Amino acid sequence: MNCVMMHVVWHRTIGKGGCATHSRLFFFSGGVSMENKLREYAKLLIEVGLNVQKGQTVVIRCPVECAFFARLCASAAYDVGCREVVMRWTDDYMNRERFLRADDSVFDVFPVWQAEMLNGYADEGAAFLNISACDPEALRGVDPDRLTRASRSETAIQPYVNAVMSNGCPWCVASVPIPNWAKKVFPDASEEEAMDKLWDAIFTSVRISGKGDAVARWREHVALLKSRIAKLNDLHFTSLYYQNSLGTSLNIKLPETHVWAGGDNTSRAGFPFVANMPTEEVFTAPLRDGIDGVVYAALPLVHNGNIIENFHFVIKDGKIVEAHAEKGEDILKAAIAEDEGASYFGEVALVPYDSPISNQKILFYNTLFDENAACHIAFGEAYPCLQGGQKMTKEELKAAGLNNSNTHVDFMVGTADLSIIGTTKDGREIPVFVNGNFAL
Repeated sequence: MNCVMMHVVWHRTIGKGGCATHSRLFFFSGGVSMENKLREYAKLLIEVGLNVQKGQTVVIRCPVECAFFARLCASAAYDVGCREVVMRWTDDYMNRERFLRADDSVFDVFPVWQAEMLNGYADEGAAFLNISACDPEALRGVDPDRLTRASRSETAIQPYVNAVMSNGCPWCVASVPIPNWAKKVFPDASEEEAMDKLWDAIFTSVRISGKGDAVARWREHVALLKSRIAKLNDLHFTSLYYQNSLGTSLNIKLPETHVWAGGDNTSRAGFPFVANMPTEEVFTAPLRDGIDGVVYAALPLVHNGNIIENFHFVIKDGKIVEAHAEKGEDILKAAIAEDEGASYFGEVALVPYDSPISNQKILFYNTLFDENAACHIAFGEAYPCLQGGQKMTKEELKAAGLNNSNTHVDFMVGTADLSIIGTTKDGREIPVFVNGNFAL
């Protein structure tokens, strides 16, 4: 979720408004520069990812290492007439220091000022851009109890979470490289080479060419996803059965009024937006108590700054009753014990094995990309993928069979030999996936 590099130099560029930023300019065959691609990427996130409207506030969350790109996104937002850009900076180093050394009481309380800011901006319909870039193992060795308690404290921002999960406000998650992440993905390359390769991989995944056609290419891509959604909704499956050579044998029942979604969403104000860039998935919500069997992860999972590898779940009546992992089992078990709903499931997503992300044969160690390289499911909170679901209360969604939780964690289950059989209301069995790809 490439171009041939001809020359690399360090360059000091002056952005709009005279702001000086240090960035690397890459010059590619055909004369396409890194600066062109970065500006095209920023424009894509603002105009298609968030679809920012005139007078709308934009909240950008970004690592300090990636400030140069956040500034490009801010300029692109002002170009389309946003009211204001609000920056929320993050820092892997300080986050790790906090979890290792802060007073223990810190992790039971979510800062009031942060909760008021997020809840307030969500209530006014602001657009939220999350530039996701972090060291996949930034929190390795941190006490899992601290991580779990910190996550539980986020109930303070439930209004913001509800707005995001129900598309009450536009939001988009995208990524840019940082050195620690790049070296994890390309361990045999120098830091400079690893950064170059990860930039190339990201641009390929998000359909950036530097030619200025990314917005048009994304609109074509969204139309393809919508055509798949229409086919799935027309079939009204009651269940999906997954099977592959890893050992997955899983039956997933779907709510009677479920609907498939993907590509773009529509905000409360009536404007389309794309929540994940890249995205190759179409998804729905499973019946909370209707999953049975065994499911094996196809790829490692990065969760709370830790890597979980070679894991699987045993599931009965929707609930995870066993969790096993060769690496990170304590982190995995803590994740599914965060609250009552964390051991149930909230999403079923279909992703073709043949895709711009999967075809690169790269393990990104970043869920945004890895989940779009393979079919995945998520334990925790369900998206309101029901007829009329966005207008339902939490209680109504629960009564309709959807899961409720403070967490939502995607993990990958798709393989080159994955088979998915859908069963219709009249008992017909229809191949949905054959050998890892759509068969519809």
